[in-house]
Amino acid sequence: MNASTLWPRILKVVGGIAMLVGTLDPLEGSLLILPGSGLIALGTYLGGEDRRTVLYWTWAFILITVGVGAMFALSAVGGIGGKSGHSMWWGVLILPYPLGWLMALVGGVVGLVRFLKNRGKEAHA
Repeated sequence: MNASTLWPRILKVVGGIAMLVGTLDPLEGSLLILPGSGLIALGTYLGGEDRRTVLYWTWAFILITVGVGAMFALSAVGGIGGKSGHSMWWGVLILPYPLGWLMALVGGVVGLVRFLKNRGKEAHA
C-alpha cells in the first residue's frame, strides 16, 4: 500500500469513526459529525474514487453543513417553538442535517460492502 492510497483510506476511516461517535448525541455530536463527513468527502476525492461517489459524499457534507449551521443559528436566536416567539416551522431548516447524516450512513454501508466484496475477490486471486 503506497501513500497515495493510504492517506485517503485513513481520512475515510477517521471520518467514519468521528461520525459514529458523534451519533451518540446528535446535537453536541454535530461538532464531530460535521468534520467527520468532511474528512470522508476529502478522502473520497483524494482517493481518486469515481465522480459519482465523490459527488455523493460532497452533497452529504453540504447537507450536514447547512443543517448544522441552521441548528446553531436557530439556537443562537433563542430556539424554536414555546416562548421563543419563533414558529416550529423554522425547524424545517434543520432537516438537511439528518438527511445528510442518513446519506452518509447509507454511503458508509455501501462502501463497506464494496470493500469487503473486493477484499474477498483479492484473497481468492
